[in-house]
Amino acid sequence: MPAFCSGNTVAIEKELGYQFKDKKILNDALTHKSFYHENPDDEGFHNERLEFLGDTILGLVISDLLYRKEPPMPESEMARIKSYLVSGKVLSRIANGKHLGNYLKLGKGEIGTGGRAKDSILADSIEALFGAVYMDGGFYQAKDVIVGLYGLVIEETLQEKKYLDHKTELQELSQQKLGVLPEYRINKEEGLEHEKVFTVSVSVKGEVLGTGTGRSKKKAETDAAKEALKNITSKDQNIT
Repeated sequence: MPAFCSGNTVAIEKELGYQFKDKKILNDALTHKSFYHENPDDEGFHNERLEFLGDTILGLVISDLLYRKEPPMPESEMARIKSYLVSGKVLSRIANGKHLGNYLKLGKGEIGTGGRAKDSILADSIEALFGAVYMDGGFYQAKDVIVGLYGLVIEETLQEKKYLDHKTELQELSQQKLGVLPEYRINKEEGLEHEKVFTVSVSVKGEVLGTGTGRSKKKAETDAAKEALKNITSKDQNIT
């Protein structure tokens, strides 16, 4: 993958939908500390300070967008959605969609260990870009970039309720309605040691409410909890 070079900024600026007046700050945003430490004579700086700034700006913009959504959401739900949207998982997904790894300046060690595809590096770097846009063009320019990247992600998240932690939700519901915790049981393990697939069931007071499968116990338990919540909702609707 081609590394970023300071004289070629057109592609990444096009991906962001923003043209920098100060190319140096863009260079800094795309410079990982591993490159900075391996190249002490380089004129730029690494992106951790811009990442710190971008993280704050991102939180404010997402909070503002959620506050303005209709119908109004309770604070607890906004907090849960915001936490999901600013997570490394979502940030790295957005960064991957813009091929950000291609433009990062990484040290040889990071390049050798697949740094251009590491979720943590991608997430930190796109936050640094938000900070860089803010420093170069101001808050509203940074907001426009974030809204442009997040628009469809937010709608998809709200429609599919991707922000929900199904295990926590089931636990809270089970305690509230029945005063007990759900119990998870591994029903089956299949495949080689490094390619195992788990099948897990979840029950409440001895009644199996959901079953899930996954390449990890956590994934299988999450799927089981998701199915259990659907079954509980269906039962409640039938009663009413």
